[in-house]
Amino acid sequence: MTRVWLTKWEWACCGDAFAIGDEVDFGIETRTPNAALADMLGPELIATVAAMESHHEEEFTDRVCGRVIAVHAVTQDVIERRSLRRPGHGAPSESIMTADGDKWPMADRNFANGAFLGTSPSRYMIAIEPVADTARLAAAQGVRLRIDEDAEPLPTVGEFAVPPPEQRRRSLEGWLVDVQEHA
Repeated sequence: MTRVWLTKWEWACCGDAFAIGDEVDFGIETRTPNAALADMLGPELIATVAAMESHHEEEFTDRVCGRVIAVHAVTQDVIERRSLRRPGHGAPSESIMTADGDKWPMADRNFANGAFLGTSPSRYMIAIEPVADTARLAAAQGVRLRIDEDAEPLPTVGEFAVPPPEQRRRSLEGWLVDVQEHA
């Protein structure tokens, strides 16, 4: 059995969904986990990681191919801090700070047939700091599977709600996937 680390940000955009029992073919960036992953997982758990998958930078010749026998979602506590953007501090130096409660200017585009696309930058800079020794594993059925339709909906926040300046929350960081490699 080979335990492979999959990073959330890579799989969030373009990794193919798979479930326990599926055949996989992972490109392996390295067989030596990096220091950041070791810090997050801790010494006991990092000792079980045999490979780190990647599929964005290049085509890797080192592969892990086989059947998925287990998937573990890895989460950790993070502290999320918000601060108002100021010109020169996350906002362009030529920007004009809007008054509290006012909307930032919208970047928009009108398309044919009355279609419209628009977006406003966030009023806030967000810094996320991991909390040491809080990594936890949770059994999962796979990676990027369809969300359970019966799950409780996420709470909604009003358009002008002011988020708390600091909050602690759980963050999905990636997955540990146990693969029974082909002989």
